[in-house]
Amino acid sequence: MRNVILNSPKQLEKGLELAKDIKLKGKFDKIIICGMGGSALPANMLITYYLDELKIPVFSHRSYNLPAQADKKSLIVAISYSGNTEETISAYQQAVEKGFKVAAIATGGKLKELAEKNNMPIAVIPTTAKQPRFALGYQSAALLKILANSGAIEDKSEEILETAKRLNPTQSEELGKEMAKKLVDKIPVVYASSKLRILARIWKIKLNENSKIMAFWNYFPELNHNEMVGLTNLKGNFHFLVLQDKDDHEGIQKRMELFADLAKEKGADVDVIQIEGKNTLEKMWNCLLLSDWVTYYLAREYGEDPTPVKIVEEFKKRLNK
Repeated sequence: MRNVILNSPKQLEKGLELAKDIKLKGKFDKIIICGMGGSALPANMLITYYLDELKIPVFSHRSYNLPAQADKKSLIVAISYSGNTEETISAYQQAVEKGFKVAAIATGGKLKELAEKNNMPIAVIPTTAKQPRFALGYQSAALLKILANSGAIEDKSEEILETAKRLNPTQSEELGKEMAKKLVDKIPVVYASSKLRILARIWKIKLNENSKIMAFWNYFPELNHNEMVGLTNLKGNFHFLVLQDKDDHEGIQKRMELFADLAKEKGADVDVIQIEGKNTLEKMWNCLLLSDWVTYYLAREYGEDPTPVKIVEEFKKRLNK
């Protein structure tokens, strides 16, 4: 996993290259991205990156079949790292049967077979990432390129390439190692602003899958109106991680600081993490690289291999009996 983290910025360039020739023709009034788990994250990364620029709505679909919004004016992308995710396969098959415009992103599997059988476009990404959550660069960049080629979003390939060159994974490794020690035997709860809530969600997922522990997430200001009340009778070793961006609304930043003070008064541990970067993409990636290191070293603290997700594989076996 350490090698995957060190090489993850290179995935952005490779993902753009793998999808450079994929273009869906048509006048689209919505984008529907189908995926589960780590393969669903590129949709949210897209929404965050293009937050104030999207001219048509984007739907992240995490279930079987297609959502009710799907029609002939939809641009549909199915993402499955393995190519065998049954929920995503069902959505893809339905899109093909209905004659909708659909592209795919996968390493292979049934999704690749179906794409080739139906002569539909697919970006085949490398298997080197080992797990969907480690392939975020490949999947996100390929997704953005497909949508840009199809005229659904602005092409930001140059900005993506420039950002990838600036990213330095080793820069946050020591901080990640220090934070991991503080999280041993704790229940992490990760918070961010509404705008950057996908970062909190991905931190939570990586704590679950890499470190093999329970973790939770939410976002400001909504949590101040409900979840925060849980501090009243706080029990358990909670450690709050607040992801703060200097460009967050001043009201959000004030809420974060007040929450941190209140949580400490109630006996909880709190770390406010400053998100750094020249643009939204760089901020997201710097923040996620830190999450990689924290969860990697926390897994080591627990004596766990961060890569496999054995309980998920066992669940799938029981599901298919």
